[in-house]
Formats: sequence, structure tokens, C-alpha cells
Amino acid sequence: MATLSRIRISDEEASSLTQDIESVLEYVSEINTITADTNLSKKVGPLYNVFRADEVTNEGGEFTEALLNEAPSVKGRHLQVKKILQMD
Repeated sequence: MATLSRIRISDEEASSLTQDIESVLEYVSEINTITADTNLSKKVGPLYNVFRADEVTNEGGEFTEALLNEAPSVKGRHLQVKKILQMD
């Protein structure tokens, strides 16, 4: 696996990792025996729509002045930004 992942490990580390991999595979095989039981029935919870209706929660322009005061450059009631697009 170390070769496939292009990781250099010492022989000592390889020995340690081999033991770790064996314990992981042993654990996975236990899970497979539990999930292999065909008498289990799957239960699905209630289905519901997780979306909510859009609602206006503040007045229009309520934060405009605060935002304009924080902007480095303003032109009228708009933020002024550097032009980045070129029109041909």
C-alpha cells in the first residue's frame, strides 16, 4: 500500500502497519456479519420538506448607510469597485 501511495516507510513501520491493517480488516469483517443478516428490515423515517418559505425579515435599505460607511469607495448610494472586465 505504501508503494501505491508513494509513501516511504521503514521495515519497522511496515510491520506495525501490517498489524494495524489486520485489526481493521478484522473489525470490518465483524460489521459484515452483522449487516449480512437478511431478517433485518430497513426503516425509513417520515419524509418532509426541509425548505421554508422566503420571508422578508428587514426593511429595504435598513443597512445601506452602515454598509456605505464601511466601503473604501462610494459613488452616490453605490459601492465603487475597480473595473475588471474589458468590453471588446
